[in-house]
Amino acid sequence: MHWCGGEDQKYCMKAKKRLPKNRAAGLEQLFGSRTRVKLLKLFLNSPEKMFFVREIARAINSQINSVRRELLNLKDLGIIREVEASKESYLIPKVDTQKKFSGKFKQVKNKDVIKKFFQADGNFILFPELKALLLKADFLLEKNFVNAVRRAGSVDYLVLTGRFVGMPGISADLFLVGRFNRRKVARLIKSFEKDFGREINYALMSRQEFRYRKDITDRFLYNILENKKIVMVNELGLK
Repeated sequence: MHWCGGEDQKYCMKAKKRLPKNRAAGLEQLFGSRTRVKLLKLFLNSPEKMFFVREIARAINSQINSVRRELLNLKDLGIIREVEASKESYLIPKVDTQKKFSGKFKQVKNKDVIKKFFQADGNFILFPELKALLLKADFLLEKNFVNAVRRAGSVDYLVLTGRFVGMPGISADLFLVGRFNRRKVARLIKSFEKDFGREINYALMSRQEFRYRKDITDRFLYNILENKKIVMVNELGLK
C-alpha cells in the first residue's frame, strides 16, 4: 500500500492487487478463459492505448504463453488489432520495481519501442455491446464489494467515484466515512482489484474528521461530494 501523490496524499491510499479466484467465475465461463476476461477488460477500458505483449503479461499477471494465445484469439475475432509503431511516441504500461503493473502509463519515443503492439479495434461491430457487458459485470462486483466493506466496519457513508464513474481526475475511486479496521479494508481492496482489472484508490475518514473537513470546506472532500458519484451507503443524511 502507498499514498497518492500531490496535495491529497494524506487522505487517498492505493492498494495493490490480489484475487480470490471464484469471484469472476461467471465471466470466465462465458468467455472460456480467465486470461481472456482480463485482456478484454484491459483493452476495453483503455481503447486508445497500445500494449506490448510482455507488458500485457505483467499488467494482468498472467503467463506470457497464455497471453499470446488469447491475443491471437481476440485478434482473429476482430476485437483487437495488431499495430506497428513507426513515427510517433506511444503510451505503454508502467511497471514498478517488482515488475508489476503500477496502474499508470509511460510515454516512450519511437526509437525505444519494439514495433508490434496490440490495441482495441473500435470498428469491431459488437464493441459497444461487449464493453457494456463488462461494465454490467463490474456493477455486480461493485455490489459484492460494497457488501464486503460493510462487514469490515461501521459504515456511515460510502460512495463510488473516480474511475468507477468515468472521472479518473478525482483522487479517490472509493470514499468511506465511519469506523473501520484499516488493515481489513486494505486487504479487502487488494482482493478485489484484479476482478475490477484496475487499481482502486480509496480514502477513509472518521465521522468527526468528515464533519470538520466539511465545515472548513476542504477541497479534497468537496471534490468528491460535488462531482459525479454512486452513493451506496448514506447514514449522514447528505443530499
